[in-house]
Amino acid sequence: MKNLFKIALIALMFINFSTHAQESIIGEIKYGDLEKYIALAKQNYPRRKAMNETVVKAKAELPITALSYLDIFNGSYFYRPQQKTVLDPINPYNVNGFQFGINVNLGSFLQKPFAAKKAKSDYKIAQYQAEEYELGLAVEVKKRYYVYIQQISQLKIYTQSVQDNKNVADNQLYKFEKGEITLDTYNQSRINLTNANTSKIQAEVNLLGAKDALEEIIGVKLSEVK
Repeated sequence: MKNLFKIALIALMFINFSTHAQESIIGEIKYGDLEKYIALAKQNYPRRKAMNETVVKAKAELPITALSYLDIFNGSYFYRPQQKTVLDPINPYNVNGFQFGINVNLGSFLQKPFAAKKAKSDYKIAQYQAEEYELGLAVEVKKRYYVYIQQISQLKIYTQSVQDNKNVADNQLYKFEKGEITLDTYNQSRINLTNANTSKIQAEVNLLGAKDALEEIIGVKLSEVK
C-alpha cells in the first residue's frame, strides 16, 4: 500500500511539473491590445509630447528665418519745411520736403543664406530625433507589456503551486495524526506550503509593479483601454 502511495505521489509530481513546464506567455500575448498600448503611449507619454513640440518649434523657425531677410534693410527719411531756404552750407544736397533713404547691412545680407540653411537642418534633425524616439518608445511599450504578461503567467504558476502544496500538507497532516509519518515529514510539508505562499505574494507584487509600469507609459489605466 505504501509503495502504491509513493508511486501515485511521484506521478502527481510529474504531472504538476509537466503542467508548469508547458506554461508559456506566447499564447497569452494579444497583439491587438499591444498596438493600442503603443498608440496610447505615442499620444500620452510626456516625453513624446516634448519631442513633438521640438519639431513644431523647429518648423516655426523656417518662416521667421525667411522674414529676417528684411532685417538687412534700414529705411530713413528727413523732412525740411517748405519755407526754409534750399541752400544749406552744411549740406548743399538738402531739398525742401521729405527725403527718403535705404541702407543695406552687407554683413547681415551675407549671413542670411547660412541662417536659412541652418534652420532647415535643425528642422530635419528635430524630425529625425522624434522618429527615433517614437521607435524606441514602441520597443519600451512592448518590453513592459511582455513583462506584464510574464508576471500574470508566473502568478498563475505560483497560485497552482500553493494549491498543490496545500493539498499535500493537508494529506500529510491526516497521515501524521494517524501516526503514519514522522513530525519532520509533516513539518516539511508545512514549510513547502509557506514557501509557496511567499512566492505567490512576491508574484503578486511583481504583477502590480509591471501593471503600474505599463500604465505609466501609456498614460491610462489598463481597465480604461477599449
